Amino acid sequence: MIDLHSHSFFSDGALVPAEHVRRVEVLGYSAIAITDHADSSNIHLLIPNLLQAARDLNPVNKTRLLVGVELTHVPPELIGPLTMRSRELGAQLVVVHGETPVEPVRPGTNLAALEADVDLLAHPGFLSEEEATLAAKKDILLELSGRKGHSLTNGHVVRMAQKTGAPLAINADAHEPGDFLTMEMAEKVGLGAGLNREEYQRVLRNMAAAVEKIKKI
Repeated sequence: MIDLHSHSFFSDGALVPAEHVRRVEVLGYSAIAITDHADSSNIHLLIPNLLQAARDLNPVNKTRLLVGVELTHVPPELIGPLTMRSRELGAQLVVVHGETPVEPVRPGTNLAALEADVDLLAHPGFLSEEEATLAAKKDILLELSGRKGHSLTNGHVVRMAQKTGAPLAINADAHEPGDFLTMEMAEKVGLGAGLNREEYQRVLRNMAAAVEKIKKI
C-alpha cells in the first residue's frame, strides 16, 4: 500500500510525522508521502523539516517516508517557479492542489501544474481532455481522491484517463488518523470511480513505479 498525498501538523493535518508514519505502518503501507500545503510563505520551512524527519525515521521504520509538498491555491503564474524551488529545497514529490469542484481554485491551475512537470495533480476536478492528454504525454499522475468533496469528480477523471492513457493514483489526502485508506477502501475508491480490476492493478503499479523513481534519503 502506497499513498502519495497526505498532510501532517506542519499544515492542516493532526499528526507529527513520526505518528503519521506509524499509523500507516500498522496498516501495511510500504511508503507514504507527506505533502503539506505550501506557497511561497512557508515552503522553505516545510521541506527541510520533513527532510529531517525522513532522515531520522526511514532507517528505523518499515514504511518509507517520502518528502513532498502540495502547492495550494497558488496563482497559475507562480506554479512553475515554486515547483523548481521545491525541488531545489529537496522535495522528492511535488503535488499541485488541482481544480477541485469544492474549492475556489483558480482556472488554469491544472494546466500550469502539468506544464511545470509536477509529479501528481491532486483532485483535478473537471479536467479537460487536452489536460489529460498532456498528463499522459508527461507521465504525470492524476489523482482519484478518497477525500470527501474532492472525490465527486473521480468518475470524470477516470473517463479522461481511459480516453487518453493518463496514469492514475489513488490517495487518501489524509489529514487525521481516520482518513488513511485501507487496501480494501482504496480498491473501493478505484472501482467505484469506474476502473475495472485490471485498471486498478495498473494504478497500484503506477504508484509503485513513482516511488521507485524517487531517490532514497
